[in-house]
Amino acid sequence: MQHFISIADLSAEQWDDLLTLALDLKQELQENGRNAPLLEGKILGMIFQKPSLRTRVSFEVGMLQLGGHAMYISPNEIKMGQRESVADVARVMSRYVSALMARVFDHAHITGLAEYASVPIINGLSDYNHPCQGMADYLTMLENWGSFDGRTLAYIGDGNNVLTSLLNGAIHSGVAVRVATPPGYEPEAAVIDAARQRGVDVALFTDPYEAVSGADAIYTDVWTSMGQEEETAKRLAVFPPFQVNEALVGAANDGAIVLHCLPAHRGEEITDGVADGSHSRLWDQAENRLHAQKAILVRLMAQ
Repeated sequence: MQHFISIADLSAEQWDDLLTLALDLKQELQENGRNAPLLEGKILGMIFQKPSLRTRVSFEVGMLQLGGHAMYISPNEIKMGQRESVADVARVMSRYVSALMARVFDHAHITGLAEYASVPIINGLSDYNHPCQGMADYLTMLENWGSFDGRTLAYIGDGNNVLTSLLNGAIHSGVAVRVATPPGYEPEAAVIDAARQRGVDVALFTDPYEAVSGADAIYTDVWTSMGQEEETAKRLAVFPPFQVNEALVGAANDGAIVLHCLPAHRGEEITDGVADGSHSRLWDQAENRLHAQKAILVRLMAQ
């Protein structure tokens, strides 16, 4: 696996290996207070076009815990695609670092880095997908359930990049996916078609209560993502019926868990009572960004 661009590109063996390794690294850290320095002497370059809490901190901490170093490059330092071409950034950074992680707007910037870099590229987020988040999400579900067999995930809200990676994960996990969005905010048809062609049981709804019926997990995300700020007022008028609140959680299976990739706009897509309640796994999920990404880093860089 030279690059980590999409969960859909993984083989079944790579998927299982990453989840198993993430669990092993998490257990090692909990039991020993440290991880073995598997990435000693390795440097991760981190290119950011979008601000971040979890992505930056989890990658930096992960590299430190594995004995390596991470270097943060802010949006104004490169202006990739404006001040300097994606291809030139890839070529230059490949001479300095062991791998590159990029958190971008345009997915073409990720694929461009992968085309021209001679080091592994990790997709830290693009407007198309969010595979590192998806790995952490499925790691959290696996920890709670022990197995993906017979499980159903309901996604409520905007059919965005996070949903794309959840559908990609369903290819390997076999989890059934129920999606409820307002009309006009469905995931891209090509994403749904690709998932179905690879065996994913996915259904689309406009009623969130229909989507959560029989669900073992409920997932939501902000209604207005970074880069969509001009649509805020329009979206706030459309999305309130899709709020994940106590009543909606009560319509799912007993013991259903609630997930959110964060940051949360409390009182909009999720209520305080749900985010801080007994069904919430938001903080385990955020922590698992660290462990899932360490598994990705090890498999790409520990050579």
